[in-house]
Amino acid sequence: MAVTGRFRREVSRVYVCSCFGITEQQVKQHAESGACTPRQVASACKAGTDCGSCVRRIQAILGRGACPRREPIGQGRPAPAPLREAAA
Repeated sequence: MAVTGRFRREVSRVYVCSCFGITEQQVKQHAESGACTPRQVASACKAGTDCGSCVRRIQAILGRGACPRREPIGQGRPAPAPLREAAA
């Protein structure tokens, strides 16, 4: 039995969200476009907004430390200088 090219492409798809038909590749594309959290992926493609069973898989794809951390003021960076009032 011969395997066609079309069949191979469909087999290589790994669905992350079966509710909306979102593939692992699509989640990775959203991550490359700046999505850092499952919520941001959901805003882009709805994955994780129906039954929610794919949220942990999305978290795994995004990985830990994929996005820069925001540090509180005063921890590693100087605080912004206060604004001076304009002379009247």
